[in-house]
Amino acid sequence: MIETDLNSLWFLLIAVLWIGYFFLEGFDFGVGILLPFVGRDDSDRRVALRSIGPHWDGNEVWLIVAGGATFAAFPEWYATLFSGFYLPLFVILIALIIRGVAIEFRAKNVQPRWRATWDAAVFVGSLLPAFLWGVAFANIVRGVPIDAAAEYTGSLWTLLNPYALLGGLATLLLFTLHGATFLGLKTLGPVAERAHAAGRWLAPATVAVAAGFLAWTLVDAAGAERGDLGLLPLGALIGVAAVAAFAALSSMGLLAARRDGWAFVATGATIVTAVLMLFMSLYPRVMPSSTNPDYTLDIYNAASTPTTLRVMTVVALIFVPLVLAYQAWSYWVFRKRLTREQLSPSA
Repeated sequence: MIETDLNSLWFLLIAVLWIGYFFLEGFDFGVGILLPFVGRDDSDRRVALRSIGPHWDGNEVWLIVAGGATFAAFPEWYATLFSGFYLPLFVILIALIIRGVAIEFRAKNVQPRWRATWDAAVFVGSLLPAFLWGVAFANIVRGVPIDAAAEYTGSLWTLLNPYALLGGLATLLLFTLHGATFLGLKTLGPVAERAHAAGRWLAPATVAVAAGFLAWTLVDAAGAERGDLGLLPLGALIGVAAVAAFAALSSMGLLAARRDGWAFVATGATIVTAVLMLFMSLYPRVMPSSTNPDYTLDIYNAASTPTTLRVMTVVALIFVPLVLAYQAWSYWVFRKRLTREQLSPSA
């Protein structure tokens, strides 16, 4: 019974890590995507990038920990996922590297062409992951071809199905809207004004696409043999999806009312509840097989040994609170809003 509880516990912890990553890195992606639109000159673009400057690399730690926890707790899931999704995950990795280098390197030279090149790299390095993470998770939730040896048997084109592409568009729009609300909360002046305008324009499209994706997910969940798979009650999924829809709709009114803090909370809540619903619809599976349900990976047949899970639990109980406390402290230290006047001449 203890081992079974630990399997569910680590599935929950991995879900929390991904939720934290998408919530925090989501506004980083959004700021990068909006950079050409909110930054009409170099000073505006510097303000936008400064807003995420103290945080973006720390936010990426959530991705590293999520990947490491998956590898340690569910090695079969990790192996099938990273081998089958190799190309899109490789593109995400390269995009994240390019974005990180661009953020650091743009300040090394004041020449307009130099900075324009790295600004373009920030945009591309933010847009690609924002879209591809949605594609990847949509495929995980709906299921992919997996054989009896837990090997992915599809191709790249298998992953680019209509449901997955809609999922990618949903995360792209959600993260961009999240970035707009973050800039409205974190900056003052022209950047904040343009971010507000972008948010008001993005919100209706985001609500429509995200609602369509969540509805499609619920329809698929309703059509599954739920008792045989041991999934959570459909009513629970609908309830969480309703919260996500309410939060998304609320962001529209909050943006119009210029309630910056609450608008950011609303877009963040949309991301949190939408990702939570995806993991709830997945449980206890970790990677469904569309080839044969008997080949599906779940929290039992993909898990590490009970001893490994126990040791990991002890380590997590010690270190996770410390990491969370440090990151919360860093956000508190850099909580002030940014303006053009605060910039140094050459930074």
